[in-house]
Amino acid sequence: MQKIKVTANDSKRRLDRFLRKYLERATLGSIYKIIRKDVKVNGQRKDNNYVLEEGDEITLYLSDERIAALSAPKKAASRRKSKKTFTVIYEDDNILIANKPFGLLTHGDRNEKKNHLANQVKDYLIEKGEYNPRTEKVFSPAPANRLDRNTTGLVLFGKNSDALRTLNRYIREDRISKFYRTIVYGNLEKKLELHGRLEKDSDTNTVAIYDVNETEGRAIETIVTPIQPLRNSTLVEVDLVTGRTHQIRAHLASIGHPVIGDSKYAKGPAKGFNHRLYESCHLSTQLLHSFRLEFRNCDGPLEYLNGRVFEAPLPEQFEEILEELSK
Repeated sequence: MQKIKVTANDSKRRLDRFLRKYLERATLGSIYKIIRKDVKVNGQRKDNNYVLEEGDEITLYLSDERIAALSAPKKAASRRKSKKTFTVIYEDDNILIANKPFGLLTHGDRNEKKNHLANQVKDYLIEKGEYNPRTEKVFSPAPANRLDRNTTGLVLFGKNSDALRTLNRYIREDRISKFYRTIVYGNLEKKLELHGRLEKDSDTNTVAIYDVNETEGRAIETIVTPIQPLRNSTLVEVDLVTGRTHQIRAHLASIGHPVIGDSKYAKGPAKGFNHRLYESCHLSTQLLHSFRLEFRNCDGPLEYLNGRVFEAPLPEQFEEILEELSK
């Protein structure tokens, strides 16, 4: 038998979701069975969807050996500390805003499970003494938004459970505006408010853009503002109103102004432009930078962020390409 005291970081989670993280090797069916037969909260049986509160006591009526087997990590080998390659744009007791460099995943994937931004931030907080994985039951600091491997810029992290939940809610409720800087092929002379629908093809890892009146996919909105005309291209700012996979890249390509360096969505003359840019500046992938975050209508534990604006400087390669195309 084991008793678990629910902490602030564990609270406001459903019982089944808490146990899925706590007993990470148990199947979902096993979790439901354990809740029916082998779990009490504050001495009482609870449903799967019971929401835990700070101070609740969970009792697991399982042997220590069974609990150890179900909660053991899938791989026993310990993870080495990830080398810190991000910079901190802003940090307080609740949140951290990281500037993600080029080539770094936000989360791990099947090919890279160790050195990604989420692990780098966790190691940074462990080193500062602000996060101890040994004392936390199921919570770990995590990103509220995600950038592609080759997209640089601002990523939001919640340092505690309440802050992470609030950031996720702000994003769902459109209380954080996300602005990107990029260079697009061709001359864009006026501000555009683009509407359409986007459908993802998981097999090819690409997306298709449809007219706003079509039924395929999900609704998208992208606002593009030209900043500076360049040689056969334009420096622009993009307001990502809806945040879908590859939205900026595909939406801009659909109007004939693909992001420079983007071999996946560029067509026709844009491909030749990209080839010449690779030879002169070694740009081999999309040039896209998450430049600015604006908080508005904030309430709850992060209300103090209301009206705050955070920016990440352009990466060195971006500046070099901007200079080259300005000649």
